[in-house]
Amino acid sequence: MFTIGLIINPYAGIGGRVGLKGSDGIEVREKALALGAPKLANKKAKITLSQLLNEKDAIQIKTVSGDMGESLCQELGFGYQVIYSAKEPSTEEDTKQAVKQLLQDKVDLILFAGGDGTARNIFEVCDEQQMVLGIPAGVKIHSGVYAISPEAAGLLIAHLVQGDILSLRSADVMDIDEEAFRDGVVKAKPYGYLNIPAALEYVQATKSGGKEVEELVLDDIAAEVIESMEDDTYYVVGSGTTCAALMEQLGLDNTLLGSDVVFQEELYRSDVIEKDLLELIELGKKVKFIITVIGGQGHILGRGNHQLSPQVIRKAGWDNFEIIATKAKLKSLHGRPLLVDTGDVELDHQLRGTKRIITGYRDYAVYPVGFDD
Repeated sequence: MFTIGLIINPYAGIGGRVGLKGSDGIEVREKALALGAPKLANKKAKITLSQLLNEKDAIQIKTVSGDMGESLCQELGFGYQVIYSAKEPSTEEDTKQAVKQLLQDKVDLILFAGGDGTARNIFEVCDEQQMVLGIPAGVKIHSGVYAISPEAAGLLIAHLVQGDILSLRSADVMDIDEEAFRDGVVKAKPYGYLNIPAALEYVQATKSGGKEVEELVLDDIAAEVIESMEDDTYYVVGSGTTCAALMEQLGLDNTLLGSDVVFQEELYRSDVIEKDLLELIELGKKVKFIITVIGGQGHILGRGNHQLSPQVIRKAGWDNFEIIATKAKLKSLHGRPLLVDTGDVELDHQLRGTKRIITGYRDYAVYPVGFDD
């Protein structure tokens, strides 16, 4: 089941048709309503969700009360859960609190309808790993986190739900000074970045098809992992040639058919077993796992890494597992999900969803994780 966290700013864009050049602030909103401005954000969000009606049975929506999402879910017949009750009229604080709850609920995608002000509100509280996408509904749309249209947003999400491979890329969050804008001066300011889904490009900048290209990609993946390593964390590097390339970049011996533990870029322990990993976790150490995909099959758990047992996975937490793979390896699966076969059917079902895959340096893909029936 693909989970969408839906947040609609019902007042987004309300100042546009009445010449107020924005919708930020309660005074502007009240003036726009007094001038007869229509609310358009729900209509635009409806265009997006209407593209997903054929996928309705595969989607669960977590949303906000009333016009911030609940009403639209009821109208279109989506399965939904209200995770936050907003004030009436709603404010930017409701948006922020809803995002915090959605992060706790670990939704696959936060989908929001609004303008640059809404994007800023979400950026201020959002986790950098969370995938988001904006439905353009505001007067000001300078940020790169929005789809080109509400319809395009729906089509893009349909690809995600259907399990197509999409990249994750950083997109800028920008906003302008509305007071200056009303005086004819555009002062756009960048505030940061959020991760959005994007069409996956398979064509490499270098010549394709050769061993040298594969090595360059593996080097890029290793560089991304190494740069993100933290000094207080023990890294369990799994089996397989992609993980071996990481160990080679670190200059460390590697157990090709087993798992090794790395601490502060040094080999802490070789060829560990389940007991070793449980002891490390139970000592209260910060532990993260780096695993890869078996080419052609698509297994990430249960093939060659049985020491990553159901008990280890549960105690460590699925969020502490990073998957590394080349895009070529993902493409070879022809859309089939990554497979988990831990020996615990309940856990296998719990792990189902989407997962971020490191596919290069500052390069990621989002890909479905399923299970072998």
